Amino acid sequence: SSLSQETALECHFGTDRTFEARWVNSSAVECVHVLLHTSEKSHLFPVNLQLKDRPDRFIDSPEMMTVEVYNCATGSTDCSQCLGREDLGHRCVWSEGSSSCRLHSDFPPASDVCPAPEIKKVRAQCKWRVRAGTAGGAEGWNRLRAKEEPRFVPGAAGVIPDQTQRRSAMASRLQSCGTGSVAEAFSDVVTVNVSREGKSRERYSYVLPVVQSIAPLSGPKAGGTRVTIRGSRLDVGSELRILVNTSKQCTDVSRDDSTITCTMPSAELTTAVRVCIQFENKSCASHNITFKYEKNPIISDINPKKSQISGGRIITLEGRGFELVQNVSMVVRGIGREQTSCKVHTDTVITCPAPAATNVTVGSKPAPVDFYLNGRLYADDRPALDEEVYPEEALHISKFSLEYYADPQFFTAKKEKWIKHHPGEPLTLVIHKEPDSLGLESNEYQVKIGLISCEIQIVSDKVIHCSVNESLSTSERQLPVTIQVGKFNYTIAMLHLGGGETAIIVSIVICSILLVLSVVALFVFCTKSRRAERYWQKTLLQMEEMESQIREEIRKGFAELQTDMTDLTKELNRSQGIPFLEYKYFVTRTFFPKCSSLYEECYILPSQQLSSQVGSQAQETHPLLVGEWKIPENCRPNMEEGISLFSTLLNNKHFLIVFVHALEQQKDFAVRDRCNLASLLTIALHGKLEYYTSIMKDLLVDLIDASASKNPKLMLRRTESVVEKMLTNWMSICMYSYLRVRELDRCCCGREFSTARSGYTLNEEWLLRENIEAKPRNLNVSFQGCGMDSLSVRAMDTDTLSQVKEKILEAFCKNVPYSQWPRVEDVDLEWFATSTDSYILRDLDDTSVVEDGRKKLNTLAHYKIPEGASLAMSLSDKKDATLSRVKDLDTEKYFHLVLPTDESVEHKKSHRQSHRKKVLPEIYLTRLLSTKGTLQKFLDDLFKAILSIRDDKPPVAVKYFFDFLEEQAEKRGITDPDTMHIWKTNSLPLRFWVNILKNPQFVFDIDKTDHIDACLSVIAQAFIDACSLSDLQLGK
Repeated sequence: SSLSQETALECHFGTDRTFEARWVNSSAVECVHVLLHTSEKSHLFPVNLQLKDRPDRFIDSPEMMTVEVYNCATGSTDCSQCLGREDLGHRCVWSEGSSSCRLHSDFPPASDVCPAPEIKKVRAQCKWRVRAGTAGGAEGWNRLRAKEEPRFVPGAAGVIPDQTQRRSAMASRLQSCGTGSVAEAFSDVVTVNVSREGKSRERYSYVLPVVQSIAPLSGPKAGGTRVTIRGSRLDVGSELRILVNTSKQCTDVSRDDSTITCTMPSAELTTAVRVCIQFENKSCASHNITFKYEKNPIISDINPKKSQISGGRIITLEGRGFELVQNVSMVVRGIGREQTSCKVHTDTVITCPAPAATNVTVGSKPAPVDFYLNGRLYADDRPALDEEVYPEEALHISKFSLEYYADPQFFTAKKEKWIKHHPGEPLTLVIHKEPDSLGLESNEYQVKIGLISCEIQIVSDKVIHCSVNESLSTSERQLPVTIQVGKFNYTIAMLHLGGGETAIIVSIVICSILLVLSVVALFVFCTKSRRAERYWQKTLLQMEEMESQIREEIRKGFAELQTDMTDLTKELNRSQGIPFLEYKYFVTRTFFPKCSSLYEECYILPSQQLSSQVGSQAQETHPLLVGEWKIPENCRPNMEEGISLFSTLLNNKHFLIVFVHALEQQKDFAVRDRCNLASLLTIALHGKLEYYTSIMKDLLVDLIDASASKNPKLMLRRTESVVEKMLTNWMSICMYSYLRVRELDRCCCGREFSTARSGYTLNEEWLLRENIEAKPRNLNVSFQGCGMDSLSVRAMDTDTLSQVKEKILEAFCKNVPYSQWPRVEDVDLEWFATSTDSYILRDLDDTSVVEDGRKKLNTLAHYKIPEGASLAMSLSDKKDATLSRVKDLDTEKYFHLVLPTDESVEHKKSHRQSHRKKVLPEIYLTRLLSTKGTLQKFLDDLFKAILSIRDDKPPVAVKYFFDFLEEQAEKRGITDPDTMHIWKTNSLPLRFWVNILKNPQFVFDIDKTDHIDACLSVIAQAFIDACSLSDLQLGK
């Protein structure tokens, strides 16, 4: 009313349904040209008024307005349904011509009376009980409209209209009513009057049911007995109840014309009770039907109490009262849901096949067994439990149990898969069996050959004998031999049936072939014997020659070893010592061995650039050594603030300990990540060593608590936690000054090991087990740009050019830290053959020899460089295209002195390689002892320097930590001296000294090759073995 008629409005009927609104007067609006569609019987559309220019502004309405749109053709399949929609306000009419419901405006009006109703089905089993009110139902078409009252008459011309009662009605489809009583039986059609009259096609009868007997007459008081009530015309009516003792009902009722079957309920007492059959809730049809409840059956024991996993073993139930049991089932809880049916044999015996175990492990505890007698869970002499009401898993404890074992294993005597047999001959099979705990009887085995049973004669724990009395069929040449135990069925072998005549022919042929082969074998034997005699004479000569070669090799090896070690000792005495690394490089290499190893930097890091000058310092590239992080200026304040806050948290002891433990509990937090975390914490707290020590001690206490409950001797044996790596770093920091004081540079002998050939080594794997004829070459070498005169360098004619370069660099740079040496691939070696001719010497060039598809590396002998030859070394402008080191060799393409051994072609090459002297490779094992004996003095001095403690300046950190370990052991009552010794050994020798011995490059500026690393591993193992209290057991 607040809007003027000039305001333009629209009618909105939901999404995308907007139509023009026209003002009728100042208070009324009409929606014009409205067209709405629906495929449903009826649909309500909401109606709202909105401003035409502003669709988002709606006119308020006190109540929600809706418009109903209906479809006459939907939901109206017959005349009564169509005309019945008049009460809903739907203007629908029925079209007889098209048998459809139409809109009143689209079709001229017709009669509002529908055709006569059609009865299609009457439900009450086509019969009604005499003198009873049976509920009958009729289904059909065109029954009635909503306001019409039907007349439902089951009699001729409405014989009993006064007794008919309308109980329910649904337009057009279903009518139900209750019938009245009649004096005698009769039959007629059913008539329905709804304006018009409709009759059924079939005749329906009033009858009188007769009950005669019940069987069985007794059952257990637990209930579940399935009884059968016999009589005539028992399918009358629509409702049936069977009352037991007037209070309980018989369930699961099914019936036909002559029988009614149902399940008896349980009872409290053992007595006879009356059974009442009620039709349509009327009086009992018979008064002399009784049922007697007896005592429940008793199961006293089951045998056997074991079964194989496949199941099927016959379990015998012993007890009494089984004559009352109609059906028995067996269930084993915890193995699956399989339920097996049992068989009642006598009043005292029931047999049940054991169910298969689908989810049980062998050797687990016995599984409880439940039995269901007549569908009721057997509960000893207690009241029975209904499995549908009371789940047995929760309320029932079984008296019996069954233990499952693995299926028995069978095989033939020789475990063959084929057994040959000639038809007509007696067949006796011997089947072997693995011992088990099932205790199977002879009658539980069933052996078959094909479909023929094999009679079992002898059964023991390990062997089964059976024989076949009848002849086997020859139509099939192969028959399976199977053995069955319960449900376990296993095919042991296949029986192959062969023909008799064929076997004789085959035997003759085989004997003939064997005779011929024997003659040939005799001839070959005689020939081989004469040849073997000649070979033996030749072998004796070769053995004498080999003995002579072995004696010569022993003398030569001993002389060479003494000469080489004497030269090594002189070289060490002339050396100025091995340079120590600065503390920051020592810490970096110790804390982060994988990141800051110079050896790896030389071959892995792509960013390293060598200086052209000899003696330039190789720079460490670990991120911690970078002077300043490259952070964008816009991110720098946030980064600095974050680092400051994190540093504050790291100084919180409680947070740091919880932080470490939380990370260690992560499954994907690997050992390498833990070591990196420990090293990063050590760097971050390096300036607060006292705080770092307290954190380490608290974490060690937690580690000791965890190890003390298991095996305390294994503590600190490996580095698998953050605190163990922290302890290693702490020892390295505290022992660095003590390490410098001990002057170990005279004892480690790290770089000088590179002068030893692999023929003399401490590690068996690096021992060259072949005689190589090598001659020394003294070379006059000058190094351009080095500022030194030419030197005489001793090399071998079997050395590759890379090895010669290494020896030359060692001669010129022996007193220079290794990090300042130029690399082998960055220098060129030139040989001046004459005053005018010179050659650049390389490992590989166009003159390299090819053997068996592999290139042989060039040596001094290959270039025929004489004694005293003049060589010049200079820094190259570009990298040599040849191989850098022996470790980079691809053995599939290159080799040095000896081709890789191939046993398959060794015999073929024996004649071609006969010029090379061969001796037993084991003869060179004595060089291991010789090398160890020669280095004994150096190792004694090394161990003495490590283990000797000065009285005036002992390592305080070690004393402090050992006191801490003793205090923790005393608190936990650990008095075993071996345990304390192991803790201390794992703390200092294993975590510090062994690390230094195996990795001298952590302390000294040297190069550690793979050969040196293998030798140092032997020395480190000898050092840690020396710290053991137990006697060492040497193996072969």
